[in-house]
Amino acid sequence: MNVQPDSATFVALLSACSHAGLVEEGSKIFRSMSEDHGVVPQVDHYACMVDILGRGGCVVEAEKLISEMPMEPDFVVWSALLGSCRKHGETQFAELAAAKLKELEPEGSLGYVQMSNIYCSSGSFNKAGLIRKEMKGSRVRKEPGLSWIEIDNQVHEFASGGKHHPQREAIRSKLEGLIGQLKEMGYVPETSLALRDMEEEHKEEELYHHSEKLALAFAMMNLGSFQYEGSVIRIMKNIRICVDCHNFMKLASELLRKEIVVRDSNRFHHFKDRTCSCNDYW
Repeated sequence: MNVQPDSATFVALLSACSHAGLVEEGSKIFRSMSEDHGVVPQVDHYACMVDILGRGGCVVEAEKLISEMPMEPDFVVWSALLGSCRKHGETQFAELAAAKLKELEPEGSLGYVQMSNIYCSSGSFNKAGLIRKEMKGSRVRKEPGLSWIEIDNQVHEFASGGKHHPQREAIRSKLEGLIGQLKEMGYVPETSLALRDMEEEHKEEELYHHSEKLALAFAMMNLGSFQYEGSVIRIMKNIRICVDCHNFMKLASELLRKEIVVRDSNRFHHFKDRTCSCNDYW
């Protein structure tokens, strides 16, 4: 294009590499910023690189990059490292990142919630309980998982558990039927994601009522309203979609023969014929 790339250009490039899992390409672009284009990396470029390395499984390299930053790492940098630790079960660096997040934003819940999740995933329920106790003692509140769907020009909101929707009983009944059909197709609940030490059937029950599943069940009750949109079901979500719901949506797209788009806090997930546009990398 014969246009000199600037700082914003490289943020866009590095973000794209992060979402696509291009570790080598992202590292090459990061190095070329100053070497070939005279653009000095800023904290947002470092945050992108930490995300690229961490998501790609190079958590040690990501932490090393943070230690070599010429400026103080900010909340985004540490949250990128913590998210990578959650993805790859790296407890040691996760504890470091969570501690930094608590220092930078004492009222934020991210550090507490992610560490609780990491401990639960590894079976360390006592440690997870201590984290939740500390969180409660600090009067930090977790952001609730919410999903929204628009039908006939009206937006419907769903919270995990679905206790407050006026049609909650019908929605739960529809969802139970859908779960049964998906299990016949191979759906197996990711009970390792349950956040408490409980019986297996209760873990499954907790996963079944995540807000995006409830939104999908409600959409099924109103499928006629989606015909004019080309049979695309669109769901908005305020936090990151979990692995279980991601698997659930892939199978549901094939069962319903509809495209399902879920916009979570990270990206758009476009589900069609049992696959997702993110290639299971988010």
